Amino acid sequence: MKNITVEELKEKMDSGNKVHLIDVREPQEYAEHNIGAQLIPLGKIQSMQIDEIENLKEEEIILHCRSGVRSVTAALFLEMQGFKNVINVTGGIQAWKEKFEK
Repeated sequence: MKNITVEELKEKMDSGNKVHLIDVREPQEYAEHNIGAQLIPLGKIQSMQIDEIENLKEEEIILHCRSGVRSVTAALFLEMQGFKNVINVTGGIQAWKEKFEK
C-alpha cells in the first residue's frame, strides 16, 4: 500500500485522467460531504461485497475516509484480495477540507 497526500490526490483529480477514488466512510458521512468518490463503506469491503470494483484489481485505486484510518484498513484488505495498486489518502476528508475548503 502506498500513501498520498490530499495535494497529490487533487493533482490527480485535476489532471483529467480517470481516477478510481473510493470513499470507505458510512452513507450518512458521505451524504454530509463528499468529493465525488464512489461510496463503498469499509464494512462492505470487509464482508467481500466488492463486485463493482472486482475488475479494477490491476488498476490504481485510491481510498479515503474521514481521517485515514478506515482507508488503511480497507487498503490492506483489498491487497489481501489481490488488488495490486492500492493507495491511501493520508488525513482523509478532514485533511481535504482543511487544505481546500477553508
